[in-house]
Amino acid sequence: MFRSMAIRAGLLCVALAPFATLAPAQLKVAVVNVQKAMLESDELKKVSADMEAKYKPKQQELEKLQTDLQSIQQQLQSNKLTQQAQADLTVQGQRKQRDATRLSDDLQQELDRDRQEILGKAAQNMQVVIKKLAEGGGYDLVVDVSQALYFKPAMDITDQALAAYNKTYPAK
Repeated sequence: MFRSMAIRAGLLCVALAPFATLAPAQLKVAVVNVQKAMLESDELKKVSADMEAKYKPKQQELEKLQTDLQSIQQQLQSNKLTQQAQADLTVQGQRKQRDATRLSDDLQQELDRDRQEILGKAAQNMQVVIKKLAEGGGYDLVVDVSQALYFKPAMDITDQALAAYNKTYPAK
C-alpha cells in the first residue's frame, strides 16, 4: 500500500515537472486609459477644432432661426396685430419651426456620423500603438483602466501611449 502511494506521488511529480518552469516566470501587465489617451491626442484635438469650424455656419443658422421664432412668438403675444397679420405670422412661425427642426436633425446626424467615423479610426490607431508599445515594453497583457478594479500607478502607461500616438499619428 505504501509502495503504491509512493509510486503515485512519484508519477504526480513527474507529470507536474514541466509546469514547474512556468511558475517563476512573471506576467508583465500594464494598464492604459484608452479614452483619455485618445481624447488628449493632438490628432483628435485638431479634428475637433476642424469639426467645430465646419459646423459653425449651420449652428449659427439654427440660432438665427430660433431667434426669429422667439421674435414671432413675442409679436403674437403682444396682441397688437390684426387677425390677418396674426395668421401670417403663425404660418411664418410654423415654417421657421419646421426649418429649424430639419436643420437641427440634419446637423445632429452629420455630427454623429463624423464623430463615429473619427473615433472609430482613432480607436483602431490607438490599438496599433498599444500593441507596439506592449511588444516593445515586453508586456504580456495590457488592460484598459475601465476594466481594472485596482492597479498600482506604476503600471499605468497612458502617458506613454499618448506620446507614442502623437508621434505615430501627428496632427495634420
